[in-house]
Formats: sequence, C-alpha cells, structure tokens
Amino acid sequence: MKSSWKVVVLWMLPALLIGFFLWQGAFSSSAMDTGRNAASTRMSYGRFLEYLDSGRVTSVDLYEGGRTAIVEGIDPEPVLGSQVQHWRVDLPSNAPELIAKLKESNISFASHPMRNDGAIWGLLGNLVFPVLLIAGLFFLFRRSSNIPGGPGQAMNFGKSRARFMMEAKTGIKFDDVAGIEEAKEELQEVVTFLKQPERFSAVGARIPKGVLLVGPPGTGKTLLAKAIAGEAGVPFFSISGSEFVEMFVGVGASRVRDLFKKAKENAPCLVFIDEIDAVGRMRGTGIGGGNDEREQTLNQLLTEMDGFEGNTGIIIIAATNRADVLDSALMRPGRFDRQVTVDAPDLKGRLEILQVHARNKKLSDEVSLEAIARRTPGFTGADLANLLNEAAILTARRRKEGITMPEIDDAVDRVVAGMEGTPLVDSKTKRLIAYHEVGHAIVGTLLKDHDPVQKVTLIPRGQAKGLTWFTPNEEQGLTSRSQLKARITAALGGRAAEEVIFGDAEVTTGAGGDLQQVAGMARQMVTRLGMSDLGPLSLEGQSSEVFLGRDLMTRSDYSEEIASRVDTQVRAIVGKCYEDAKQIMRDHRTVIDRLVDLLVEKETIDGEEFRQIVAEYTVVPEKEEYVPQI
Repeated sequence: MKSSWKVVVLWMLPALLIGFFLWQGAFSSSAMDTGRNAASTRMSYGRFLEYLDSGRVTSVDLYEGGRTAIVEGIDPEPVLGSQVQHWRVDLPSNAPELIAKLKESNISFASHPMRNDGAIWGLLGNLVFPVLLIAGLFFLFRRSSNIPGGPGQAMNFGKSRARFMMEAKTGIKFDDVAGIEEAKEELQEVVTFLKQPERFSAVGARIPKGVLLVGPPGTGKTLLAKAIAGEAGVPFFSISGSEFVEMFVGVGASRVRDLFKKAKENAPCLVFIDEIDAVGRMRGTGIGGGNDEREQTLNQLLTEMDGFEGNTGIIIIAATNRADVLDSALMRPGRFDRQVTVDAPDLKGRLEILQVHARNKKLSDEVSLEAIARRTPGFTGADLANLLNEAAILTARRRKEGITMPEIDDAVDRVVAGMEGTPLVDSKTKRLIAYHEVGHAIVGTLLKDHDPVQKVTLIPRGQAKGLTWFTPNEEQGLTSRSQLKARITAALGGRAAEEVIFGDAEVTTGAGGDLQQVAGMARQMVTRLGMSDLGPLSLEGQSSEVFLGRDLMTRSDYSEEIASRVDTQVRAIVGKCYEDAKQIMRDHRTVIDRLVDLLVEKETIDGEEFRQIVAEYTVVPEKEEYVPQI
C-alpha cells in the first residue's frame, strides 16, 4: 500500500501544477467578465471608431487600465437575434483622444480598476512551483537511495558490499554437514583457533591467514562456510567475488580496502569470499582484451591479505571450483595457507548426507538409504538433496503418505536423465529402440570387465528414447585397459545391434551420443594414457581449454605425423571394439530376440531379471563386486 501511495503522489504532482496555473489564469480573467457578459465577437479598433462616428455605440466599459474595452452597440445587419450586440476591442496604448471623443458623443462609459488578486496569485504561483519541484526531486532522491546501485548511492560505489553479522546465526552447524569429514576436520581447527588461540600460541603455532575450499559444484563449499560462521561465534563477513568489480575504474580496489578496514575493526573475524575466481584469475598479458580493473582489484586483495602492514586476526575463507585459473601469488602460503579439497562423497559419505536430508522427509519403512547411496555413485551433496526433494514432490503428486522406493527410482532417473516423456507406441521404431538398448545391455553383461546392468527401459527421458543403466564399481580409482575397451564395446552395442538385426541401410541416428563418448575414450587412451602402439606417451594435457593470457599461444606438443598416427590408432581401437560388439550380436541372436519381446511388453527390465534370462542361453561371467564397509 505504501509503494502504491507513492506512485499516486508522483502522478498527481504534475496534474496539480497544471491545474493550478490554469485556475490562476482563469481567475485573473474573471474580473473582466464580472461587470458584463463576455463578448462573443471581437472588433477591430478602426471599425470601433467607424461605429462611434456613425452613432451606433451606446456604451463602453474600459478594463485592464484602458487596454481592453467591451463595447455595446447596434448592429445594422444582425445575423441572429437582437440588433444590440457586444464586442471586445483591444485599444492602443497611445489613444488619449478616445475619452474626449466619447464625451463629445455623449456616450456612457465607465473605467473599471485593475484587481490586485492577479499579482498575489502570481507571486504564490512563482513560489508554489519551485517548492513542489524541490519536494518532488527530494522524494525521488530518497526513493532511489534504497535501490542498489541507484543514483542515491553514487557516493557509496567504493564501499564494500559484504554482508556483516556480528554473531552469525546461519542455523547450520558442523553436525549438519556430512560426507566431507576431512574438510570438516581442517575447518574445525580454524574454529578452535578463534575460540581458544592460547592452545596453539603456547607451542608457537600461528593462526592461518586463509583457507581455500576447492571442489566441484554442489559438494558443500558454501555450506561449510555457513557452518564455520555458525560455530565460531565471531564477526563474519560474506561477499561474492563478482561484487568487487564494477565498470568504474578503481571501485573494486576501493571495496577491497573498505572490506579489510571493517574486518580489522572487528578482529578477530572471518571473511568469506565465494567464487573467488571471479576476481582472482591469473593476471594475463592483455591478450583478448583483459580487464585491467579486475587485475587492480586482485593486486589490492594480494596486498591486503599479506602486504606490508598485515592483517592479524582476520581469516579469509574462499571457495572456487576453478583453482587452475587462480593467480599463483594468491595461492602461495601466507595468503592461503591451506587448500582444502571438497570432493564428491564416497558411499559412506553419501549415506551420511542422505541421513541429514532425510530428517524432515517422511520415508516409508521399505526405503533403504544404504540402497539409495549404492545407486548414486558420483552424486554430490546438492544432487542427493535434490534427489530426495524430487522424491517428496512425486509422493505428494501421487497422494501417498510416505516416500516409497518407486518414487526414489523415478527421482534418480529424473535427476540423471531428465523428465519422463510419453511412452512409445508399439511400432517398428519401438522395436528398433528395444534392440538398440538390449544391444548395450547384452554386451555389458557378457563382458567380464564391464559394470553390471542395473536396468533397461524404453521409457523416454530427456532427449533419449530409451536408456540402459549400469552400476559402476564403487571406489574404482584406477581403470585398466580391458575395462576401457569393454566400455567402448558396450557403448557401440546399440549401433552394432541395429546393423546386425536391421541391416546397414536401417542404421539410425540414435547412436550419435554413444559415438561421441566412444571417440573421447579412445582418444584419451592414445594421447593421455599411453594405451596404444604409440607407446607410453602423454601427448595432451589434462584439459584442452584455452586460458587467455596463458595458453592462447601454446602450440601442439607433437608433429603432424604423430597426429596422423594418433588418428589411425583411435580408428583401430574403435574398429576392433565394434567388430567384437557385432560378433556378440550374431552369436546371441536368440536371447536378444527374447529380451526384445519382453522389453517391448514390459518397457522396463531390471538387471537381475536380465541376467537370469541371459544365463538360460549362455554362461554369464562372474564380475567382481566391490562391497564397501559402512
């Protein structure tokens, strides 16, 4: 209501001003119309003299100091009505003989004095307009001062925008953070430093100046910072790296100075900078139009963290998922003494995370959090939180009282592959997709070094018309050459099934994503892992991304001849795996046809049922399954 009232006032101000001046003009002219009705027509001064000489004028009223006259006379040729008419005549200023002539003609005339109201209202009008204008501008200025970056804050550009909390009450403690125990231990020491510094100073230990949290998105870096703020009980500043840099030169450096000035006034304290790579990127050579303002901000940040004066009692906690692009001067000890890796959780960590997020969820007795943790390798904490939330949404949509395993399964599929689409109708296309997915699954089942099949489905999700899920071996840090070849062969199983069953002319575009995955794995085997006839050589780095100012001028580490041999080796690896996949299709055509008929009928086959059917026709190799200790 308050904001709408302000809008109404803003719209009424111009209307009131216009109405005031119109009313003032009308009031000033009303004096002339009060003595006699307003003349309907005008008459020139020359014609007025002609009427005066011919005796047609009966009376004259003078107004405005003799500048205007209302003449009553007889019109010889009236158009409508009476012959007595009234005219308005503008008199010249140099016509003193007019009064004498009126007296000689014995014509009644009267002079009406000017009213002083016009001067009074004119003075008021001259005062009211500036007052209203100043009041309106003041009101707009106050309103814009509440808008971030508005004109009312023009003098605050150089001030830090960090959120300050004297006693941070984030509602999050270390008990609410699970799955990253190593990182928690590192940061709990920081809290202990702040609460009991004498324990460490007694043995000569120095409080760390900075802690850098590094890890993929969604692993809990910001959550850890909130937990530190909730546990430490000291003043806490939080800001994003992008809030330092503006389009104005010097603003970022000024904000850094202001932030550390406030932090020194409240030491000991914590300063959390989220996404520090926005301001801490490596200083380049200007190639590609480098942002010099960002580099000035970084230089000021380096000086404040460990410069000539120092910043005793201030602990900087920063988070990023791009530690590879940070400037080396920012990463050195003395600025960031500790680098804490916050990685995706293992099976035990996922179980602990699920237990935290399941506190406010109503789960049925059949739901096993351990089973969910086994099904979700590679999931981060944010993924697991989203998984349980999606399951809760599906439960509410289906009007169930508690979350059951079908909702969990559907939520996993939705998070990984996307929203469920419309089921396929029974047609040639559906059978072709069924052969494609069974081709993936049969190869993955019959190859000993491949991960076991979890389920095969024809229910579309996202861009995929069908999906084959495999359960990766948990905690598999190293991958052998045979395992990589098995994955390439299974990825080519769909295309091999299409070609063997339907012929080369009926091969579809459904294997496009599979082929991209295959090409990437085969090229890594040749260029990075040394698993080809080229020998144990690493021809490419871990990342092929170009970083402006550092890698733009980097050239290839091998010649064109080696590049040609790399392509040959990649084609040889993929060709051999593709022939193996086609051979599996030819040798097990009977079981493939039965699995396709069952899949078209049921639309989904779980991994255990799939393996039982395959075992009726051939020997299924036993695969080593990792059983972790929880």
